[in-house]
Amino acid sequence: MALPLMPKATAVWLVENTSLSFEQIAAFCGMHSLEVQAIADGEVAVGMVGLDPIANAQLTKQEIERCEKNQDLRLKLLVADLPQVASRSKGPRYTPITKRGDKPDAIAWLLKQHPELSDAQVCRLIGTTKPTIASVRDRTHWNVANIKPRSPVMLGLCSQRELEEALALAIRRGGVPRPPEEPAEDYYGEGREDDGYSEREDAR
Repeated sequence: MALPLMPKATAVWLVENTSLSFEQIAAFCGMHSLEVQAIADGEVAVGMVGLDPIANAQLTKQEIERCEKNQDLRLKLLVADLPQVASRSKGPRYTPITKRGDKPDAIAWLLKQHPELSDAQVCRLIGTTKPTIASVRDRTHWNVANIKPRSPVMLGLCSQRELEEALALAIRRGGVPRPPEEPAEDYYGEGREDDGYSEREDAR
């Protein structure tokens, strides 16, 4: 049952300004009748300023008068005719517009560094979709030429803790972590830009 705003303060006002029974006030305010009686006796809520439910559009004067005439009746709380705030459904995490262009880079990094992650986990981590992941994996993404694998943590798309929790879950589900000794080539099989330089240094 919906309760009025500040139930105890409302009960104080009703005790002081109406002839409603303790049971009626208790039922309306979600309290025990003995607590309402204690308010009337000055044992509870001493010094509390009463809250007028009529001024706050929670009751009408006519409703109070109706219940004062019959102690078997119960007060009915007025329900404001206002649109309810829609609760946000649990969906992909929100990503600022300025960072949305970084998602393919983050996807490529996760596919390369942590293949044990499922597509669903990648979706939750960086707020992307399975078709986007598939296009990056298959190199059919519209911007494939400019994709550079970069950590989603460094890009600010997820936190290190979120990434570690996802990895732990993937391993518990049977995923196999990428061996640390595997060469750190980019996702598309090309070596780093400085590989040629390193080979020349080794040849000297």
